[in-house]
Amino acid sequence: MINRKILWLFMLPGIVLYTGLFVYPALSGLFYSFTNWDGVSSAYDFVGISNYKDSFESITFRKAFVNNIKFMVVVVVIQTVVSLVLALILARNSKTHVVFRALYFFPAILSSVSVGLIWSFIYDPSIGLLNTALQHVGLEQLGKSWIGDAKIALYSIAFVQIWAHAGQMMIIFIAGLQAIPGELVEAARIDGATRLQVFRKITWPLLAPSAAIVISYTTIQSFKAFDLIFVMTDGGPNYSTEILTTYIYHLAFSNYSFGLASAGSMIFLILLGILTFFQFRALRREGAHG
Repeated sequence: MINRKILWLFMLPGIVLYTGLFVYPALSGLFYSFTNWDGVSSAYDFVGISNYKDSFESITFRKAFVNNIKFMVVVVVIQTVVSLVLALILARNSKTHVVFRALYFFPAILSSVSVGLIWSFIYDPSIGLLNTALQHVGLEQLGKSWIGDAKIALYSIAFVQIWAHAGQMMIIFIAGLQAIPGELVEAARIDGATRLQVFRKITWPLLAPSAAIVISYTTIQSFKAFDLIFVMTDGGPNYSTEILTTYIYHLAFSNYSFGLASAGSMIFLILLGILTFFQFRALRREGAHG
């Protein structure tokens, strides 16, 4: 019989690492969110909930919050639809389908910094590939400063986010599709069900667990798109692409307001938890009634 103390010793390195890298920083952030610490000096004062009040009263915070919601909605809706369509097309395990899966998945293995730099060049208004291609096909009037125009910059970056991760989410949907018993689909078709009816009554309800993973993961991705936005626009122009993570970064490392940045981080964490919770509930309910 194995001694339980020995089992705890095997778990100890993981517990220490998790506590040091996740639990302690989270508790420290909560602690400093009630202070006016500048992140450099050892002196600070407790300010109660004033950091949280200042966050909600900040115009920049509200703009970053609205931008984050817009970015999330666009990315979650379009990326989920695109990845599902790709999965439905490439679900079979033929050689051709496997090759196309690999091609669509490839952007997901690139770092976000690399993706941001590549697309910054593509979007360049003077020498960028996109405007140059539009010129060559006689559509130069459609050329724009894709990440320099405050009206479209956020959506231009959202497109890049979708391009980079749709293939990754496609794999999750393919795994869900391949787990659906073929007998159910065959029985429905024998009974005269159309492809749309099969999808609505069988495929989609049974894909609910996969959809929950895709939507929740995509939501987290869209809220944590710091590196992509930082490389491409750094929150500009005129805060049009500022999201909560870039807002927190600028507070901490540009303004040296670590107390205020910590409060913003706690708000960000709570908001993300609430969104993910309600998404899971909605998808579980839809799957149950599908």
